[in-house]
Amino acid sequence: MSADAAILRTPDSAFINLLDYPFKPNYIELTNPGCIGNGKTKLRIHYLDEGNKNSRETILLLHGEPSWSYLYRHFIPSLKQYRVIAVDLIGFGKSDKPVNKADYTYQRHVNWIKEFIESLNLNNITLFCQVSIDKLNKHFVSLF
Repeated sequence: MSADAAILRTPDSAFINLLDYPFKPNYIELTNPGCIGNGKTKLRIHYLDEGNKNSRETILLLHGEPSWSYLYRHFIPSLKQYRVIAVDLIGFGKSDKPVNKADYTYQRHVNWIKEFIESLNLNNITLFCQVSIDKLNKHFVSLF
């Protein structure tokens, strides 16, 4: 758990020796929209950054509920000619998890992913996502 009791952080030890998941973890601290925790808390979002970092095209993989980037562990190697980003949405996988269910709003998820894309300066994105978060996916497509 993080220093702020309103945010849970799954310990790295929970992810040791995952089958077929040899990927290096990457994290970005996102600005916290609203007053989660003490209002100054930043949320840590996890992502994988694999494949060809010099590729002109980026494949952005977004999981649905109740999954995380582990879902794409067999898919990522087949895309090695591209830059492949697989993000764990806030509340899933290796990303931080706000304790209060009311913190998980549609708009906050949109804001978090938008900030994530801007922080990594992602361009020329091909979005691949699951249907289970269809409403969010439609909004993300409109961002591009």
